[in-house]
Amino acid sequence: MIMTQSKQIELQILDLGRKSYEEVWILQKKMQLQRINGDVGDVLILVEHNPVYTLGKNANPNHLLQSRDKSIDVFNIERGGDITFHGPGQLVGYPILNLSNYKKSVSWYMRVLEQLTIDVLNEFKIIARRVEGLTGVWVGDEKIAAQGVRMSRWVTMHGFSLNVNTDLSFYDGIIPCGIFDRGVTSMEKVLKGTQKMEKVKSLVIDKFNQIFIKSNLKWQD
Repeated sequence: MIMTQSKQIELQILDLGRKSYEEVWILQKKMQLQRINGDVGDVLILVEHNPVYTLGKNANPNHLLQSRDKSIDVFNIERGGDITFHGPGQLVGYPILNLSNYKKSVSWYMRVLEQLTIDVLNEFKIIARRVEGLTGVWVGDEKIAAQGVRMSRWVTMHGFSLNVNTDLSFYDGIIPCGIFDRGVTSMEKVLKGTQKMEKVKSLVIDKFNQIFIKSNLKWQD
């Protein structure tokens, strides 16, 4: 794999605070189309959601347990992957990127998103890793960051989520990502204390810029 100079790429950061899942889902689809048409540049949306369960296009509906809190909204969406939870205390990132400016590879993009969260967690002295054959980022045998994406004409939507101060009891209502034999954790649980979301956001933006933007490089085989 080599890197060559590419044209200057600018990134817009859209920090939405806390918003409902459906509202941001609609926004993502709108911005993906705008990016395809060249009406906007690359965008990174950062948000916390109200509690919600989402099932990817290949999800097993049986992984949404009958014992769950029935007041929590459920959405069937077009990303890859199985079922996951989003909620307060979890930082969700939705990159709207044209991968034609980077590398046209789904697997490359997924590994880069994993590296992003690994690098952020390293700043907190949390040793995180990939697990062969599984998507996401893990601390020991517990998942701390999940991801699922959709692409159209090499423009991305959906993205990654990092459990910062997430109430992990919400995961009791699902089989997270369809994995039965591993748990879920958060930065708060690992570090035994509430973490500052603004610090995590700042690091995500910094690491994202380092990976995608500041290098001003295009990846090629």
